[in-house]
Amino acid sequence: MPYVELNLTTGATKEQKAQLVEGITDLLVTILDKNPSSTQIVIKEFQPDSWGISGRSVKSLREEGKTAHISKK
Repeated sequence: MPYVELNLTTGATKEQKAQLVEGITDLLVTILDKNPSSTQIVIKEFQPDSWGISGRSVKSLREEGKTAHISKK
C-alpha cells in the first residue's frame, strides 16, 4: 500500500492536482507493480511565505524574481 505525500506551494489548479495524482499512481503501478486501488497520494499545499529556500521565503524570492532556477513562477 504505497503512500506518497507531495508538498507544494499554492497555485496548482484542481486539474493539475488531479493529473499529479493520476500520474504518480500510474508510475507506481508501472514501475513497482503496485495496486492502484490501495495507492494513496496526498497533496499538501503551503503558502509561499511558509516555505523557505536558502534562508529566504519563496514569497520573497518570487517577489524579487529570484526563482527562475527553482520554479517556473
